[in-house]
Amino acid sequence: MITSTTPRILVLGASGLIGRFITDDLRQRGCATVGVARAFSPSQRTSPFDIELPIMALDAPALASLIRAHEIDVVVNCLGVLQDGPGSDTTAVHREFVARVLAAITACGRRVRFIHISIPGAADEDHTAFATTKREAEQLIASSDIPYAILRPGFVIAPSAYGGSAMVRALAALPVDLPARDAATPFQPVAVADIAATIAWLAMRPIDDEATRAVSWDLMQPEAVTLGDVVDAFRRSFGTTDWPRVALPAPLINLGAFAGDLCSRLGWMPPMRTTAIAELRRGVHGDPAPWIAATGITPTPLDAVGTRGATIQDKWFARLFLIKALIIASLVLFWVTSGSIALFVSFPATTAVLTTRGWPEGFAIPFAAITSMMDISVGLLIAFRRTATFGLAAGILVSLGYMLGCAILTPDLWLEPLGALVKTGPAIVLMLVALLMMDNR
Repeated sequence: MITSTTPRILVLGASGLIGRFITDDLRQRGCATVGVARAFSPSQRTSPFDIELPIMALDAPALASLIRAHEIDVVVNCLGVLQDGPGSDTTAVHREFVARVLAAITACGRRVRFIHISIPGAADEDHTAFATTKREAEQLIASSDIPYAILRPGFVIAPSAYGGSAMVRALAALPVDLPARDAATPFQPVAVADIAATIAWLAMRPIDDEATRAVSWDLMQPEAVTLGDVVDAFRRSFGTTDWPRVALPAPLINLGAFAGDLCSRLGWMPPMRTTAIAELRRGVHGDPAPWIAATGITPTPLDAVGTRGATIQDKWFARLFLIKALIIASLVLFWVTSGSIALFVSFPATTAVLTTRGWPEGFAIPFAAITSMMDISVGLLIAFRRTATFGLAAGILVSLGYMLGCAILTPDLWLEPLGALVKTGPAIVLMLVALLMMDNR
């Protein structure tokens, strides 16, 4: 029940893995919580207090107005991006946006506590733009006069999965293993529920409480574990502990990260990119003792993951997570390659298929050229994340059009020895599968 003493909380980045969970959790605890994100997926639009705004375009006065309009007492910043790329700027998101939020809190005319989600580790270990800009944001916060809490979660384990957390699940569900050196990396986890409990605890503290006016805490279980231990916990959950596995060589992982960087240029956000691998090899470690002592929260142990049997949807997601990239890549190659061969390599043979069946040459040549270019266009549409959904739908319609058109105009092609038209059916099914897997959140 919301009362006059209930803190009013603004969550920035309320559509992400941490942001979505804590927004829902705070509401369940009775806190008046406003969630703000650039966009929410249809399944996330469950409350009128979830607001879609071009959040990165908001200046300090606009943010101050937002805080005043909703009479906010606590601002929680969950925004973050892994790597620079199209639509992603680590400096803009991690440092410049935080500077605007601090200015907005100063100017809003209200006493507001700022809770910032950062990353664990020592500053001298920061070697990526992701890490250095996160640390610069911390310095801005610490030098301000605003009551603040900097929370540095370990590897976050949540009911949902995205990015690195989804990659760990995929490793556990498939017959592959990490190189021994990577598996031995320190990797202290934390349950997302423990992060939410910490934010709720801080939100209920008086803003003039000196003990919580300026704190920086590592949030993670105190026991030292490795990345291999985390993957093993999920293997116990999936029931794949006894599977034989092939150890992935380190160069193959580096190649995958490079391919992920290339895909990010097309608008995709693959979990395996150079920054992700660098941060993984750096490890996740810290000292949670001050956090535990101050809040009295007992961290959820990693063993809790292995003792809960995975649901069928958990297993399907983990097995298909990496296959999704393979499906998209194969469809792009299928459409671009088939169209290019028909247009540039065997164009006379392509037109001959039509002219030998009575089509006038003046009609067969442009028809073959147009359909070939249409195939290439479908492949290119699928290649770019922003147009991939349209490209997949177009590919299905084009394929159905080919099948129907051939049935009417050239029915003998259905009996062609290599079964080109017959194979179109499974291709349609594969595009439908890809279309149903396009959601990320």
